[in-house]
Amino acid sequence: MSDGKPEAQNVAVTGTSFGARVKKHFRRWWWIYLIVFIIVVLVVILPVVYVGYPRIAQHDVNESSLEVLSLTFTNPRPNAVHANQTQRLTNKSKYHPKIYSFNNTISLITPDNPEPELITWAIVPEFQANDGEIIIVDTDLNLDNLDAATKFTATALGLKEFQLRLYGNPDLREGGLPKTNVDFNKTVTIKGLDGLKGLEIRDVNIMIAPDDEGNNMNGSAVIPNPGHLTIEMGNVTLDVSVDGHHIGQSFLRDLVIRPGENVVPLTSRMNQTYVIGLLTGDNAPYSDGVLPLEIKGNRSEFNGEVIPYYTRALAATTLRTSLNLTEPLEKSGLADLLLGGGDDDEN
Repeated sequence: MSDGKPEAQNVAVTGTSFGARVKKHFRRWWWIYLIVFIIVVLVVILPVVYVGYPRIAQHDVNESSLEVLSLTFTNPRPNAVHANQTQRLTNKSKYHPKIYSFNNTISLITPDNPEPELITWAIVPEFQANDGEIIIVDTDLNLDNLDAATKFTATALGLKEFQLRLYGNPDLREGGLPKTNVDFNKTVTIKGLDGLKGLEIRDVNIMIAPDDEGNNMNGSAVIPNPGHLTIEMGNVTLDVSVDGHHIGQSFLRDLVIRPGENVVPLTSRMNQTYVIGLLTGDNAPYSDGVLPLEIKGNRSEFNGEVIPYYTRALAATTLRTSLNLTEPLEKSGLADLLLGGGDDDEN
């Protein structure tokens, strides 16, 4: 019987677990979390890729350096020359990106003019920026600026070393990262020909009767080249003087100046009467038989064309050497001609 109080009933309360509630929450609001994730990625990653990565790339390019191993000029023409340059890259960074082919301007820096003077430009091929990477640029160079080309040639001939500024704006890619653009601004030091110091004339033979071309002396010119430049100059004509008095011309055929000692056949057309007058007779100023020669370039020709930048640079460079004619004169029999002077007519 009931005593009037309600009977207690056991009611089973079915609860939802925490994991289930989380899953339900993410199923409902997943798109909000995706948006938040994308925003976080954009905020964190984009500055790294598009700000930090280019800065790191530019820094590493700036810290790298180039060493020119060889520089060769061949096939000269009045407004162009073929160049082959081999250089080695030093890159101590842990990153070794690909540098895509780019247009590289070449400017000359000299002690009297530290502001770079544009000479020409060249296309640098694609390369991997590994430490010790060898980069070869093999191309024709346009030399439309004759003054700049002449100044470069005169600098290369006259100085022991000089500098070139190489500038470009290549694309760069590291691994799977996107391309970025960097400034490639390098100054390289080139070893020049140092004024051809040490020039010698050896094995001289004096001819009493000129050959078919009118030459009356031949021998060998020894041209030292302490640098790593190779220059093909063609047929070179030189004016030869003693004490400011023109005594004749010398000719170097198919001249190529390579690193080291160059021994080149030399032919000359000299005023023998005047020369003998300098060496013999009571008032001969050089009775010891040694003439102090002053040599200047007259012209450079290649394939029948005058090469103006070589011609002008040679004309601006005075070479000095001594020539001992005692033995050549004795061998030729001209030593017996004792002249107290002589006219200025060339034989």
